[in-house]
Amino acid sequence: MSRRVVVTGMAGITAIGQDWAGFRRNAAAGKTGIVHMDEWDRIEGLNTRLGGPVPDFELPAHYTRKKVRSMGRVARMATVTAERALEQAGLRDDPEIQSGAMGIAYGSSIGSTRPLGAFGNLINEGTMTGITATSYVEMMSHTCAVNIGVFLGLKGRIMPSSSACTSGSQGIGFAYEAVKYGQQTMMLGGGAEELCPSEAAVFDALYATSVRNGEPHLTPRPFDRDRDGLVVGEGAGTLVLEELEHARARGATIFAELVGFGTNCDGNHVTQPTAGTMQVAIELALRDAGLSPEAIGYVNAHGTATDRGDVAESQATAAVFGKRMPISSLKSYLGHTLGACGAIEAWASIEMMNDDWFAGTANLDNVDPACAELDYLTGQGRVMNHEYVMSNNFAFGGINTSLIFRRWQ
Repeated sequence: MSRRVVVTGMAGITAIGQDWAGFRRNAAAGKTGIVHMDEWDRIEGLNTRLGGPVPDFELPAHYTRKKVRSMGRVARMATVTAERALEQAGLRDDPEIQSGAMGIAYGSSIGSTRPLGAFGNLINEGTMTGITATSYVEMMSHTCAVNIGVFLGLKGRIMPSSSACTSGSQGIGFAYEAVKYGQQTMMLGGGAEELCPSEAAVFDALYATSVRNGEPHLTPRPFDRDRDGLVVGEGAGTLVLEELEHARARGATIFAELVGFGTNCDGNHVTQPTAGTMQVAIELALRDAGLSPEAIGYVNAHGTATDRGDVAESQATAAVFGKRMPISSLKSYLGHTLGACGAIEAWASIEMMNDDWFAGTANLDNVDPACAELDYLTGQGRVMNHEYVMSNNFAFGGINTSLIFRRWQ
């Protein structure tokens, strides 16, 4: 037996806004959050100097030192969005969330990277200098899920996801399945990532980063003929997922219904995408939702602005939907937020669906002829009214995800 799963709260922290009003305002104006990272100029051999940092992120006053001592920046952003989402859902002070009825499925590709330096000194220099009692908790890959649970006093299941660029979307998908199949009444699902030169270096070593270092406002350029790679960003996104009848019984506001989730892997190559299995993931989500391709009105693309990634994704999308499908990439504004991107893009997809407005892809001036023919949104976006939207993500290791949201009538 399966149950219907609805979204009753959501929040995001990004480079262009820490709420939807700010995010939409900046995206509609074509303002991106990409900047030259001056502090990276000291790093010898790093080609990119670009990032998408979250400006002016501050913890609320009730986040005392004792409560945050085990949190690095990534866990702090994750916990703040989780709390904001619960507040929107009307659940922050509800004792039921601490009864075991609410669980967590949350991802990041890695924890905070600052403590890694101290462990590097341990291995390379033979010194414990810099290693503290909380160093490991800050850097462990499940730091977000654990810190959210401790901060909020949640006692349900914890399912950390650490699958690079699908960490956030798998977190939401696993949360959805936990509620759908009766394992939990409510779940927090999402993902977070903090900006660090170590993450930029991963892609730099693969020659996959943008090096338009003097023109941060002109990059990244997903699907564009003149794209030269991705830009790493940071942020967090959290959804409150709830069983429909439970939400109705307490009079909750419902923002969307999560109706489909598909995930699989390429089984082919660690870093090279495969269009065929991307297509299968999309089809799995459609099958889970019981929908035909014609039902989907918009696709929020993974759209990293990498050479092979954009081509493979566009081919997979066109194979399922044909050339009529409206599509855009929010990474053109935020950079690639890695473990956070699937959660941030799911949050934004719901907000855009409910606003009847969908952001265009920034800096998309000339679609690459190698990309499949689709209805690429550009400029100030487009006013559209759709019942179903899809958000897709594709990660290292050939891990693919697809989420489908339905407008709540």
